[in-house]
Amino acid sequence: MSPNDLVHVLESVQHPRILVLGDLILDRYTWGNAERISQEAPVIVLRADRREARLGGAANVGNMLAGLEARASCCGIVGEDAAGNELRGLLVDAGVDCELVLADLRRPTSVKERFIGRASSRHPNQILRVDHEDCEPLCSPLENELILKIAARIADFDAVLISDYGKGVCTPRVLRAVIEAAQQAGVISIVDPARGCPLEHYRGVTVIKPNRIETEQAVGRKIADSGDALAAGRELCRELDAEMALVTLDRDGMMLVERNGDGEIFPTHARAIYDIAGAGDMVLATVGLCMAGGASGANAARLGNVAAGLEVEREGVAVIYRDEIRAALLSAQGGPPRKIITLAEAAVLAAGHRHRGQRVVFTNGCFDLLHVGHVTYLAEAAALGHVLIVGVNSDASVRKLKGPERPVIGESDRAAMLAALACVQHVIVFDDDTPHEMLRAIRPDVLVKGGTYTTEQVVGHEVVEAYGGSVCVTGVVDGISTTNILASLARGETAPSLTPTPPRSGQPLRRAG
Repeated sequence: MSPNDLVHVLESVQHPRILVLGDLILDRYTWGNAERISQEAPVIVLRADRREARLGGAANVGNMLAGLEARASCCGIVGEDAAGNELRGLLVDAGVDCELVLADLRRPTSVKERFIGRASSRHPNQILRVDHEDCEPLCSPLENELILKIAARIADFDAVLISDYGKGVCTPRVLRAVIEAAQQAGVISIVDPARGCPLEHYRGVTVIKPNRIETEQAVGRKIADSGDALAAGRELCRELDAEMALVTLDRDGMMLVERNGDGEIFPTHARAIYDIAGAGDMVLATVGLCMAGGASGANAARLGNVAAGLEVEREGVAVIYRDEIRAALLSAQGGPPRKIITLAEAAVLAAGHRHRGQRVVFTNGCFDLLHVGHVTYLAEAAALGHVLIVGVNSDASVRKLKGPERPVIGESDRAAMLAALACVQHVIVFDDDTPHEMLRAIRPDVLVKGGTYTTEQVVGHEVVEAYGGSVCVTGVVDGISTTNILASLARGETAPSLTPTPPRSGQPLRRAG
């Protein structure tokens, strides 16, 4: 199947309702420079400069599903502690329903602390992980409560994903009850098993998704090639009464085997791998999203493979958004990424850019008769961050601002010309009189306007400054404006230009302001 066909599959998936059952984990990261050894002992000294908390385990799967635009709910256990409150808060912030998240007074919230060191400005590497957890199985009263709550809600979902990290939530009794409830309700069930857990506990699932090591342990032999993986997948389907087995094979990609014995391998591509953390969760979330949305198991696996490839290129566990998968597919097809997007898409993309530590810059205008002044100021705006998003007034809003004779160039063509500029990453066409709605949705780090304005005169400055963003006014190119160009043409004159002859070496562009 071609990348373009997979784009159509991805776009056909709407917003399925998905329940994630499993071990909810809070991941804490501490980054710093690790360039010396302690005088007290032969250990690395980490000079911390940044800390961050992220969702892990089943909570990470829920977070990834939300990023993929599914309607996600998480079910699991947290402690009655600060970490549990923080984990719930992060889920809510991500748009994940927490109604089925219960508290256990007797156990702490599972927390993994990772310490990431940089040396000599090279890529960061994890140097230590500290786990705070209690992996004892749930007590009977909590098992009963979980089972009853899931049984009451199971028919509300299109799929249930079981993310078992072996922390005590997915007991044999809970697993049996949930899988049987899903079968009776006609709901797809997909399991990412815990290492060391007998796969018999997952009997009856729609899809079992073990990795190479878990599969080898289950079938009692090594998986050296695709033939071994195919045979192992057939055995898993037969022994577990599963419709499909999706065996992830790390550097070799993944193998999908169906109950009828048919199998297909999806190879991975060489990548600059920074961190494999989260890749398995990304596959589970993407396959769950696609199958819940009506895609075949094979197409779901193909898209899961693409998403996992994007995941391993990120530091730590990161959310991959639908538009990123789409862009990767279009790039593989040889077509350009889709730059002209909706406001909703821009908001999601901007959140993803910020999550990766990228600075988002926003500017807006009519951009009628795109000229050297526009291009100069857009290049300056792009230099203020990593990603430049441009809002361009629709034809109707330009007429309100400039009069019935404008715009000269229609909104589609104006947006296309802006999107053709290398310095512009995303373009939005908007109808409103002001950019306020876009600013509230995108929350750029920097709002830029070209001209001779003061900061207080830039429309929307109060919105950006209220959440801690900044406002920047760039210069203008003397004598160059759409109004001046149109006036010259009306008089039958040559339109004004920056200079009548190519500038000599050492002559910079002259700007005002």
